[in-house]
Amino acid sequence: MSAVPAEPLRDGGWRAPGTESSESPVVRRVLARVDATLTDLAQLGDLPLGDDDVVRVLDALTSASSRLTRELCRAAAEADRRRLGDSIGARHTHQWWAARSRQTHAEAARLTGLGCAFEDDLHAPTGRALADGRLRVEQARVIVQAVDAIPTSVHASDGTARIIDPGAPAQARDHLLAAAAEHDSKALRRLGRRILEVVAPELGEAQEAATMAKEEARADAGVELVLVDDGEGRCHGRFTVPSHVGAMLRRHLLALANPARHTEAALRDEQGGWKPLHRRLGEALVDYVERYPVDATPQTAGVNATIVITMTFEQLLGEHATALLDDGTRMSAAQARRLACEAGIIPAVLGGDSQVLDLGRTRRLFTKAQRIALGLRDRGCTARGCETTASGCHAHHDDPWSRGGATDLANGRLLCPRHHRLAHDLRYAMTAHADNKVTFVRRT
Repeated sequence: MSAVPAEPLRDGGWRAPGTESSESPVVRRVLARVDATLTDLAQLGDLPLGDDDVVRVLDALTSASSRLTRELCRAAAEADRRRLGDSIGARHTHQWWAARSRQTHAEAARLTGLGCAFEDDLHAPTGRALADGRLRVEQARVIVQAVDAIPTSVHASDGTARIIDPGAPAQARDHLLAAAAEHDSKALRRLGRRILEVVAPELGEAQEAATMAKEEARADAGVELVLVDDGEGRCHGRFTVPSHVGAMLRRHLLALANPARHTEAALRDEQGGWKPLHRRLGEALVDYVERYPVDATPQTAGVNATIVITMTFEQLLGEHATALLDDGTRMSAAQARRLACEAGIIPAVLGGDSQVLDLGRTRRLFTKAQRIALGLRDRGCTARGCETTASGCHAHHDDPWSRGGATDLANGRLLCPRHHRLAHDLRYAMTAHADNKVTFVRRT
């Protein structure tokens, strides 16, 4: 916060800092009109508006919101100039304002900082565009940040420092203000990152290369993944990866979540509504992990990164049984049987004396050649009425390997993820028909 200079009272402006507080009749009238206008607007919701009126109201309120935010920023900047936060000993004005308004400190700081930036001659045109309703608040913030990020000099490819024209920031501001008429804040941010190519094209490429190198180094140093099991059958996590890796992962998951690969039933949730994208992406991540080729994972002590499931022979065959994973967590035996069809799962079946009776190996999984043959034969999911293509299916053993079934074409079929789960769900009975199609009936 800046120190407060003594100022005379200004016509139509703020009261001078430090003067006695008294209610201004002008402020009272203006705020009363604002309140009355907002009350009138609220009543519009009770009227039978036509489509055109709804559009007019939406457009007008969008512009009004920008104009109102500009005045909010102006008031916050004035409060900062007067150090009003000192009344409660706040280190920064936004802390005082956040306490009064119940905003977060971050949001109060952003608006206060934006208001203070508009006081600078360089950013005043951006503030006026916001006040006129021609700009959205996030667009204004992006323009201010992009202009402030312009360096005073750039190291050229020959290693020499090149001074940037002092007028470049103003040129960049005007260029971005013009672009804001057609671009949202996200697109403006991309333009702002390369604004030197517009105002100083001979230096823009060198600056961009230096900026990207710093960002990539920071991204590589900040890579992390945290996974936490909640003990109730779910695992939560967060990760940070370089942007290009995130884009690749998202593209892979979007391909798996593509509605064209799934039946309508698979796209609906338990209440019959359409699954939102975030859930479909979550299901795609599950599919991505469960079907990752085991032979592509690195080996540790001669063993691929597989999960070992330990169960007794009775549990393996039982309808109401659980299996123990090698990390101490549990899953149902039905789930274990399903995963063993394709995922990198090693079932270690124990006898009564806890000795290993049978150690299934991943060679029991269908090979790539067998998967191709199944695709040529089945063309897709063999559940009657399902339209999932072969690329979106799992390979399933008709006669389970847990009961001695062989991994060959005669004993295999393609099932989409949903029907594969039903095939291992003891609540459903699966019937194979002469045309190689299967149907499912819920047991009574």
